[in-house]
Amino acid sequence: MLAPQRRDAIAARLRTDGRVLVTELARDFRITTETVRRDLDALEEAGVARRVHGGAVSAGRSSLVEPAVAERASANAEGKRRIARLACERLLASGATSVLLDAGTTTAALADEIVATWPEAGGPRLVVATHSPAIAQALAAHSAIEVHAIGGRIRAVTGAAVGAQTVLAIGALRPDLVILGTNGLDAAGLTTPDPDEAAVKTAIVRAGRRVAVLADGAKLDEASLVRFAGLDAVDVLLTDTAPSTELAAALDAAGCEVHVA
Repeated sequence: MLAPQRRDAIAARLRTDGRVLVTELARDFRITTETVRRDLDALEEAGVARRVHGGAVSAGRSSLVEPAVAERASANAEGKRRIARLACERLLASGATSVLLDAGTTTAALADEIVATWPEAGGPRLVVATHSPAIAQALAAHSAIEVHAIGGRIRAVTGAAVGAQTVLAIGALRPDLVILGTNGLDAAGLTTPDPDEAAVKTAIVRAGRRVAVLADGAKLDEASLVRFAGLDAVDVLLTDTAPSTELAAALDAAGCEVHVA
């Protein structure tokens, strides 16, 4: 079997099983483990696999997959805009005047919607704290919104401040409402690939009097490496896709409201 044919076969197995082992591939294809590793390196370079100890996992199923901000911003942009509009209607219209806003592309869409719809003068005052420099800058363009930027080490992949300084600053806040995003949301809770991001999100959840999560359909029934909250910590989920039967039952049991844009 030629190398391209063998790599196609390994890719097919990854799509089916989600994981392959070097020793099993060497046995099944009757090749050396060194050849298998070269094949897996090539598949990782092509974006098909992600190398782990002893083998590889499908890039699409890896709990460590974390696309860059630009890539995530373009994914389901319309769905995120619908969620943002719904969040303005259902959350901010409820009377919250202090908000802690998580970093992320769906929360960034919400920031844009707030700037577009919040009254310039004569309306209620809105105070927003965020650990996303980009979101802080977007909100600061509005004359009636008071913005508090939370500092820390900026992660290039997400553009978010993280670290002990960030967690400490969030822990001192007690806003009316916290609004956060997530990389995965399943019956076991909310998850994200990076431990530092997870620590910040945990602090955000603990800070809020009311906790809202914005998650488009691609995040539902998915799980990343680190869990930062259980479903019982979330008061309301806003999404663009109706949850599956299993997830809907778990959300209901946890007392979480669900609104679909």
